[in-house]
Amino acid sequence: MKRGTTLFLKAAVILMGIPVLALCIFLVPEIAEFIVELYPDHKYLQYLIFLMFYGSAVPFYIALYQSFKLLIYIDTNQAFSDLSVLALKNIRNCALTISGIFVVGLPLFYLIAERDDAPGVILIGMILIFASLVIAVFAAVLQRLLQEAIAIKSENDLTV
Repeated sequence: MKRGTTLFLKAAVILMGIPVLALCIFLVPEIAEFIVELYPDHKYLQYLIFLMFYGSAVPFYIALYQSFKLLIYIDTNQAFSDLSVLALKNIRNCALTISGIFVVGLPLFYLIAERDDAPGVILIGMILIFASLVIAVFAAVLQRLLQEAIAIKSENDLTV
């Protein structure tokens, strides 16, 4: 495969990281201040917000890096290798980690929705959970298919 055929996908992976970085810099502190305004007696909730969002940003960027590596493997004709399987496994684990973080943090979304009378906030939390679960399932399916394709390829290489 010609180098650069995945250039658009690499650019998309990089562009996916920029809005999340902007959200972490600008929106997360605002959310933390907002929850302190809603619950002035519970200032520790601010730190839980920071932990939840910044803690989920780390596996998000790890998954983006693994996606970028996977695209490099495709460019260098190593798509059907154990390295690609490992990258997909890491993406799956990162997506499951993000989902787990938001499952644990879902009560914070409930607290905000209850006090602010905005039930859509809980829906946002649930969308984040299910979106990362969908990515985890998709990566797991691709990982399994790639493992089977590698096994078939190695069998064919041995027969010829």
